[in-house]
Amino acid sequence: MPRYEDLPYRLCVGTMVLNRAGRVFIGRRFAGPEHVDINHPWQMPQGGVDSGEEPYPAALRELAEETNIVSVELLAEAPEWFTYDLPSDVVPHAWGGRYRGQKQKWYALRFIGPESEIDVAHPAGGHEPEFSEWRWVPMRQLPDLIIPFKRDVYERVVATFAHLV
Repeated sequence: MPRYEDLPYRLCVGTMVLNRAGRVFIGRRFAGPEHVDINHPWQMPQGGVDSGEEPYPAALRELAEETNIVSVELLAEAPEWFTYDLPSDVVPHAWGGRYRGQKQKWYALRFIGPESEIDVAHPAGGHEPEFSEWRWVPMRQLPDLIIPFKRDVYERVVATFAHLV
């Protein structure tokens, strides 16, 4: 395996989905190699960008694949990409040891559909569920709910989109 410092970042997108009341969608992740802290299992929908795919369509695809949410309006795009590093002992177990962390483009979306559209147990396209449950939370609470090595990114996402609530 290459040295940790030489590994690239995995290209990824994330969505901050806001309901009409200004609360943010979060899901409780099932266990996975990058989720090593059982006290912080929550996160916003996010996932990898496929080869040749543009970030915004990737964000909409990932959102549908994880939550079944498709009824959204674009509110804002983060002006920059945010990165985080995985703990070095997690790298060999996540994404086949090919990445040191993720480079993420974030989008804020307004959910305009009925809550019955949200279905984390049976997401779009027959994808395996990634969340065991979901809820709406105030934006300011997000950094405290996320796994510590992603917290800086969440603080930056909150600062970027705070004007939307």
